[in-house]
Amino acid sequence: MDAFSTLIRTASHEQHTEAETSTFMSDLLGGRLGVEAYARYTEQLWFVYRALEDGAAALASDPVAGPFIQPELMRTAELERDLAHLRGPDWREHTAPLPATAAYAARVAECAASWPAGYVAHHYTRYLGDLSGGQIIRDKAEKTWGFARKGDGVRFYVFEQIPNPAAFKRGYRELLDAVNADDLEKQRIVDECKRAFALNTGVFVELGSEFPLSA
Repeated sequence: MDAFSTLIRTASHEQHTEAETSTFMSDLLGGRLGVEAYARYTEQLWFVYRALEDGAAALASDPVAGPFIQPELMRTAELERDLAHLRGPDWREHTAPLPATAAYAARVAECAASWPAGYVAHHYTRYLGDLSGGQIIRDKAEKTWGFARKGDGVRFYVFEQIPNPAAFKRGYRELLDAVNADDLEKQRIVDECKRAFALNTGVFVELGSEFPLSA
């Protein structure tokens, strides 16, 4: 039988591809959108990560979610630095979630409060994605909008406390393989991963309609 980390990766592969090839993301990474679109995307991430990280402390001693709560992954402070750089010091006053973002953050918060295994699904889809594909976004953002390498504007993508992302991801997959859940619960985690990708894609769709490329 396949390891759970393999199962979870395979099951969400289709949605992962869909998220990566969304029109908004393709336009953003293709340098066809302005820095305003990048800033708006960064704002949406802030709402999702706040939901993830506000719920983390209460889960630190949970038998299922606890092992995944690792401070070196936390992104809220970095997002706030990026937003101050992108939007100015009073950025909070002008920041609002898109409806899809609000729905995504609400689901993350709901899992954090009442279903630790579901929280693991959201934790996995976000942080492992940041450590992988996030690096492509950082590189493109630096080149397209002239941010300092690994500096303000792209700090979200820089994991200062993870010197070896490949080793960290291996360790994370070992945690998934050892997750304290039976087969039924593991299937529910896989389903929640698919839901997380769908929620994420919903955010891209709304961003895409806010920043359409003029035909």
